[in-house]
Amino acid sequence: MIKEITAIIRPGKWAETLVKLEEIGVVGFTRQRVYGRGKQRGLRYTADGEESKGISFLPKWMVTIVVEDSKVDAVVEALMKSNRTGEIGDGKIFICSVTDSVRIRTNESEEYALN
Repeated sequence: MIKEITAIIRPGKWAETLVKLEEIGVVGFTRQRVYGRGKQRGLRYTADGEESKGISFLPKWMVTIVVEDSKVDAVVEALMKSNRTGEIGDGKIFICSVTDSVRIRTNESEEYALN
């Protein structure tokens, strides 16, 4: 099986994420700049706990990685290690099944299209 892993992470965590992914041999991915909000509705809080007004969306990176099923746990672990701060806004990881993949250049399909 093939899985697509999509992670929404803090912009400041990208360098550490890249290092962790390369350490486990994952070098193919897509990264996009996105803006979003979660439970906190895009709100930021000051040091004294006051709500900062006027912010509705926060900048994030969205990283998409497609791997064989056997690599999913290692990728998720690398993403967790490099992005967890314990604070609101650490992000999310989504894992979805991929029914097929095709390399355009060679017409290879399924997991052969990934390498």
